[in-house]
Order: sequence, then C-alpha cells, then structure tokens
Amino acid sequence: MSPKSPTAEATRRAERLRQELAEHAYRYFVLDAPSIPDAQYDRMMRELEGLESEHPQLVTPDSPTQRVGARAPEGFSEVRHEVPMLSLGNAFTREEVADFVRRIEKRLEVSDPEFAVEPKLDGLAVSLRYEEGLLVRGATRGDGAVGEDVTANLRTIAAIPLRLRGEDAPALLEVRGEVYMPREAFEAFNAAARERGEKPLANPRNGAAGSLRQLDPKVTARRPLGFFAYGTGVAAEGALTDRHSTTMTGLRDWGFPVCPESDCVRGLQGLLEYFDRVGERRDALPYEIDGVVYKLDRYGQQQEMGFVSRAPRWALAHKYPAHEETTVVQGIEVQIGRTGAVTPVARLAPVPVAGVTVTNATLHNADQVERLDVRVGDTVVVRRAGDVIPEVVGVVMERRPPRAVPWRMPAQCPVCGAEVVREPGEVVARCSGGLFCAAQRMEAVRHFASRRAMDIEGLGERIVADLVDLGYVETVADLYTLDVAALQEMRRRAHERDGTVPETLKSGKVASKWAENLVAAIDATRKVRLERLLYALGILQIGEETAKALARAFGDLETIRRIDAMLLLAVPDVGPKVADSIARFFAQPHNQDVIDVLLARGIVVDGNDPDPALAAQFGVAFLLSAAKRLGAPLDGAGETSLQRLGDGFDSLDALAAAGPEALAAAGLSAVAGSSLSGLLADATWSARLRASEAAMRAIAARAGRATPETAPLRGRTFVLTGTLAQMTRDQARERIEALGGKVAGSVSKKTDHVVAGESAGSKLDRARELGVDVLDEAAFLRLLADHAHG
Repeated sequence: MSPKSPTAEATRRAERLRQELAEHAYRYFVLDAPSIPDAQYDRMMRELEGLESEHPQLVTPDSPTQRVGARAPEGFSEVRHEVPMLSLGNAFTREEVADFVRRIEKRLEVSDPEFAVEPKLDGLAVSLRYEEGLLVRGATRGDGAVGEDVTANLRTIAAIPLRLRGEDAPALLEVRGEVYMPREAFEAFNAAARERGEKPLANPRNGAAGSLRQLDPKVTARRPLGFFAYGTGVAAEGALTDRHSTTMTGLRDWGFPVCPESDCVRGLQGLLEYFDRVGERRDALPYEIDGVVYKLDRYGQQQEMGFVSRAPRWALAHKYPAHEETTVVQGIEVQIGRTGAVTPVARLAPVPVAGVTVTNATLHNADQVERLDVRVGDTVVVRRAGDVIPEVVGVVMERRPPRAVPWRMPAQCPVCGAEVVREPGEVVARCSGGLFCAAQRMEAVRHFASRRAMDIEGLGERIVADLVDLGYVETVADLYTLDVAALQEMRRRAHERDGTVPETLKSGKVASKWAENLVAAIDATRKVRLERLLYALGILQIGEETAKALARAFGDLETIRRIDAMLLLAVPDVGPKVADSIARFFAQPHNQDVIDVLLARGIVVDGNDPDPALAAQFGVAFLLSAAKRLGAPLDGAGETSLQRLGDGFDSLDALAAAGPEALAAAGLSAVAGSSLSGLLADATWSARLRASEAAMRAIAARAGRATPETAPLRGRTFVLTGTLAQMTRDQARERIEALGGKVAGSVSKKTDHVVAGESAGSKLDRARELGVDVLDEAAFLRLLADHAHG
C-alpha cells in the first residue's frame, strides 16, 4: 500500500521546520549565539521526523533528519582532488618566520604585506564539494592528491551545512576545513567510554581521524565532532573575492563555521604578536592547536609567490613547543631504514605524552646521542608534536645512575652484519649492505612495487615480507623470476613457519589464482616509463617530481646512470645535495648490478630524447660553475667571470692551453686564474670535468635530433578535467608527457587544450570563457593516436 500524499499544510510545515532548524544550527555553530534552548530544538526535530516518517515524499537530501546514512559496503573509494590539498612548510623559530616574510617582501617588492592568520587545529583536513548549493561529496586530504570519499560520515557532523545559505551561494564550491574534536566533548566521551568498560580515545586528533574512517556513519554520528572552514578549492567563476579574509567572511555567510581566532595582520611584527597572543590562550581554547598559520591575504600575491615542491611559498605553519614528559631509557638500539640509514632508537619505560603512550623515541643520529650524552638508565625528556615521531630532547643529569656508560654506534649492521660507515660530511651513518641487507631489501621491494612506482597490483606488505624472509627475493630484480609454482611454494612455507596451515593446504589443494594474478601483474610492468623506474629504485632524495624532471631532461636510463653529478645540476630544482645523492647511488657497483639484471630480465624503459633546453645550458661555463657548486677549488671566480670564460673558450683543452695572459684577457683575476689552472691540473677533478664534457656533447648531439616528430606535443599545455572512461588522469598525463606536452593544473590564456571528461567542472567553463580548445575524450584519443611515435 503506497503512502498517502501529504496535505499542503504538512508540506508547508515540513519546509518551515527544515528552514528553522537550519537557521538555529547556523546560529549555534557559526554565530555561537543560539536563540532557542536545546530542548526546543529537539522537539522541532522530532516533529519533522514524524512528518517525514508519515509522508516519505517530504524527505529532501538537505533535511537535518538525513545526516546519518547507510553503512559503507566495502570501505571508502578514492577521490582525486581537482586542486591538490597542499601541505604547509613549518617554522619553529622566530628567525624562520622572519626569513619567510623577508622572502615574500623581496619577491613582491613590498613591505609589511597583509596576512590572514588563524590557529592550526590539531584535527583532520577534509574537502567538501557543493553543487547547486547541496553537499555532494566530502573527502579526506589523503596524500594531498588523492583522498578517501567519507561523504556519509561528514554528513553526520552538525556543524557542516548540507545546503548553502543565501541566494548568492555559488553553483559550484569546494570548501576545505578541519574536522576536530572539542576538548570538553573529548573528555566527556572518554569518561562515558570508561564507565561502559570501553577503550577510551587516545587524543582528540586521533578521535577525529578515527571517527571519519568508520564504515558505519552511525558510529561517526555518536562522536562529538566539530568543523572549521579554512579555505577553498575549486569554485564557480566569480564566487570568490580577491582576498582570503573576505572569502572566509563569504563562507561564514554561506553557513560554514570559521575559527573565531582568525584575524588579519601586517608584516613580521603582526605575525609574531598574533603568535604570542594565541599562545597565551592556547591551553584555554576549546580545541587543540599545535601552532598558527600565516597566509598572504591577497590571492594575486599568492599566485605571484607560487609553490615549491608540494607546499605554497605564500603560507607557513608556525609551531608551538611540543608536549613533553620524562621517562627512563631502558635500552638503545639501532634501526636500519630503506636507504641504509642507521638510526639510534631509545627504548623507554612507557609514558603518556600528548594522549599517546610512548615506548620508543628517536635519537636521530650518533651526533645527537653524543650531544645529549644519552645513556641506558638515564631519565630523559621526551617530546611529541602532532604526528611527529617522539624524540629524546634532553637528559636529567641529576638522576643518572652511577655506572651508566656512553653509547657507541655499532660497527656492524645488526640485520646483515655489513660494516656501518659514515661518509665525511654526512650526519647519518649507513649500512654498507645496500640492497642486499634484508632490512633495506624488504623496504626496497615494497617501495619498488608501490602504486606511484612500478605499481605491481597484489604485491602487498605481507607477500613482500614472506618473499624476502623465505629467500625468494634478494633484490627487486628477482621479482621478474617468480612463477606460479614458486609463489605457491612460498605460501605453503609461510603457513608452516607461522603454524597456520589451512585445511585446504593439508588436503593437498593449493590455491593458484592469486599467484597467477601476481605473476601477470609483475609481467605487466616489464615496459615502464623512465620516471617510474627512477622513482621505484628508491634513490635517496628522489621523489616523483624529481624523477619526472630527470626523465624529461636526459631522456634515457643509460645517460642518467653514467653521468657525473655536475651534469645533473642542469635539471631544474636539482641542487648539489640531490645531485650528489643520485651520483652516489649509481656509483655503487651493486646498484648497477641490480639495474643490469632488471634489464636482462626483460624490463624495457620507455624514454625520450634529451630536452634541447637542457643542452642549451651546456658549455665550459656551465661545467666550471657546476664543479664549483660541488666543492671544486675555484677561488676568486664568480659566475660573471665563468660566463666570460665560456664565451672565450669552447673546450676544456682550449682553456688548459691558455696562459695567464689569455685568462687575464678574458677578465679572470690572477687569483682566479691560478685557482683554475690548479683545478685543471688536479687529476681527480680533471678526469671528472673531461668525462662530463664528453657526456655533455653526446647529450647535446642527441638533443639536436629532437624534432616535432620525436616530441610532437612539445610546447603545448594541456589541462585535464572530469573523468575519462578509457584511462585514469595519471595515464592521460603520462601519454601527454611522453609526446613532449605539459600538463597544468589550471586554465589560463597560455593553455592550448582542455581535455574534458564526464562531469567536467569549472575548468571547462573557464576554457570556454577564454576560447581555449576543448577536447572530449574521443578527440583526445584521436590526437594521441595521430601524434604517437612510430
């Protein structure tokens, strides 16, 4: 029997109740000025629930009765942020803040710039997407590029509006903010949990993060969560003002709570005064904070400052001193990291620090242990700040036991027995076992197989651990020798080792589908883009962006694995430290051996021709400047002098043959000339320079072959928006970059093409407004096919 239709009066009453409940929620959560008692609010809610129960036709998506939805069937799906949710750089001293302001003033040529300032809440960052005024999706920050869809859980938070307020609310708006657990509510929740005999939450931040990852929204709804908006992502054209502060005022008008401690200040003095003012009230605030955030207020200035790596140059988090406690050191051991770094770790008598029971704390390196003079038996001060690994920051000397002895770095790796070495000038000691050390091997294989690296589906941590522990994989190259029989044998041995042999295995039945799938997944990675392989090798200092930059610049693996650090300095954003790290990795014979075996076992690396812009930098001046940056003794020779040398001499041989008069004629001082002559006579430096000169010329020759046919999309900029049916965004980006094109994150007059998939957003509108060429998926695929390498 179908439900009866609601009367006109019931329809009007339900609409009126929804409006009044939304208004009262706004006054309570946003204005902090409730106009009715809680009991009256509850009576209105029950009346609306009754009307909707009697007449289901009256239920709307933005009704306050619909905050709690159904349980998620299988975890959370991924959400790729259209505008990345960037992390912030941290400052711990006033000097670092002064440097931040100084960089801005120098770049923008302004004094005392205006900043929007706000507390840095210790919660969980999320994004909320509204379309036509309705909340349609909520996601966690994740890694900044990809988060998790937690819409159902975010809808349960009463402080988050289900519908935007006001007739001027934009058709598209993405709001970024922090979900947190108020201190008082956290304490009350834990008190009630203890009374019920349940495990209490560790701290407010973990409580907030854990609440949003509950598969059942009803569990989240029972958690006392709050929300403050702190920024925006994508938005409809004209929705935002030209300042962060006025945009936040707009968000408040549209129904979002904004932290009441937010403010605007000018210059360094204003920032530091705000830091002190909030710091004095920190313990009295109703929510946990671990610092304050400074942002340039004007969006135009933000754009001019730009970004470095994954962080904006126009914003900074200024951290307060961390929470500290004292405990006793029960032992000092070392851990071996993926890169071989040997890190001393203090084993501690358990102590609660900032809501978490701490039993281990890092001592960073041997210098830190010596500086602090930490010994077994000492009473130490332990600090924990946010998610940072707890660390020992001091020793209570008056409590030192009489026979405590100084700690020394072990001479051998505790995992593989190889020598522990520390290079001159290096702070970190390393196990020399390289990829053969089991500790490094396990992490190296895990990283090699990870999604952003070789992306071997099905090769999870447990399987990696068993492959290494049982001797099936000694280096990453051994993955390409695995077959179904070996994997089945490994699974059987792992069960026997763990005492978990299943009945099916006892009866002789051995499952093979998982092994077949894994072998197929490994085989699928035999052809790989150069940047993915470079990242997968786990080279210290090499992230995804640096790997891409190296691949674009040099084009092939053979060049990168053979050249000197000097030539690596030609790549944008690669400095001496990164260049040295890359060169050291390839200087190790066992690393080269692993690469040789990978190639011998069928790995085909898909590269490209070198970038002509890279080769254009090459010459005598570049070589000498790069050598000087890497520590070559070139006293008295500045960049201008070196450039003049490059203009006057076309080779190192010509430079070596030049006498003092010729060098002086080129503008080099006597001191610089003598220094240069000594450098060219030094056997080590001369060999490095001449090898680099030969490699430089070979690279330049290859770059000279780069034609529109080998890089047909060179010079063209693409922007991707919406969902493509036949490939992911990452795959589309790789296809474009493989043909020499560039992928940007936003549409401008410099954009050549916008690729619009399903549910394309504001970028499509912007493209049409600017007259930028728009390609649907079919046209995009045709363009790729037309320009594909033969």
